[in-house]
Amino acid sequence: ESRERVDAFWQAGIANGYRDAGAQGPRTEYRADYYGAFLLDPNGNCVEAVHHGDTRRGGHVDHLWIGVRDLAAAERFYTKLSPHLGLRPGRRWEHGVQFRGAWATFSLVADGRPATSGLHLAFGAPDRQTVREFHQAATAAGHPSNGGAGERRRYGPGYYAAYVLDPDGTNVESVTRR
Repeated sequence: ESRERVDAFWQAGIANGYRDAGAQGPRTEYRADYYGAFLLDPNGNCVEAVHHGDTRRGGHVDHLWIGVRDLAAAERFYTKLSPHLGLRPGRRWEHGVQFRGAWATFSLVADGRPATSGLHLAFGAPDRQTVREFHQAATAAGHPSNGGAGERRRYGPGYYAAYVLDPDGTNVESVTRR
């Protein structure tokens, strides 16, 4: 919401023993009005609080970076499935590629850090047909299924999902609750 909230995030994290990954302050390399602070979670993942003129309303995730081992393979996977996940191409840089969604930006990064592990990403789908098409497109491209399209009543009435694994083993889900 504000630079003060970014400052409070960083100060609370440091006070609770989280490691500093970049103190609060301007980050003009991203954009002129970008203000952020970075901490490392217990697994070494970087978590950032950010404020800028394009901060999205109605949600709390501005962007997500996922470390990958093979940037080209991960990009092919998400590009192939982007029509089924509500993603479109974003910017590119030397060690990364970005996808844009209605909720935030999503970037794949191969900059020498270890690949993100144990991650589960769920993308909302408008209907069951989109969930089925997602699973079919992924498995037809040779990506392993981690659960075919179907009802998952244990998660609630109308929960319909399918799961596949990306090249780094991330469990990628397409889900609708209608």
